[in-house]
Amino acid sequence: MNYVGGMEIYDIPVHTLAGEPGDLSAVRGKVALVVNVASRCGLTPQYAGLERLQEKYGAEGFSVVGFPCNQFMGQEPGTSEEIATFCSATYGVSFPLFEKIEVNGPDRHPLYQQLVEHEDADGTAGDVQWNFEKFLVSREGQVIARFRPRTEPEDAAITEAIEAALR
Repeated sequence: MNYVGGMEIYDIPVHTLAGEPGDLSAVRGKVALVVNVASRCGLTPQYAGLERLQEKYGAEGFSVVGFPCNQFMGQEPGTSEEIATFCSATYGVSFPLFEKIEVNGPDRHPLYQQLVEHEDADGTAGDVQWNFEKFLVSREGQVIARFRPRTEPEDAAITEAIEAALR
């Protein structure tokens, strides 16, 4: 299992979009695609592809998990309520969204401290480059793939990785 400060990835404290304390136990045993999201970004239309992935693979034990982030040119300035309304009304988002976090820098969320250690296809680990960077996590909580922001959710590299993880 992956551990952060002695904690399994599923047990890392997070807050729901409503601000309630929680963790990722709801996706324990599922294949998860963890994504830092933003509603005012040129890549925001990726929400549609993420939702289609959720619809296509959700019944097989898959879940997209969204973490709003305002670190990239202030492209997620909204309140939790505004984020929830935008995602629901604009893209019909049904996958779980959590409270806005920082994915880089000294206040990087502990979950992302773990995620950014994983290399992308080019062998590069480290900071998240922009909104909509994607991390594929196995049913056992292992980070198994990392996809940079411009990789569309329904790109063959992502769907093949999801399907392989679900098998």
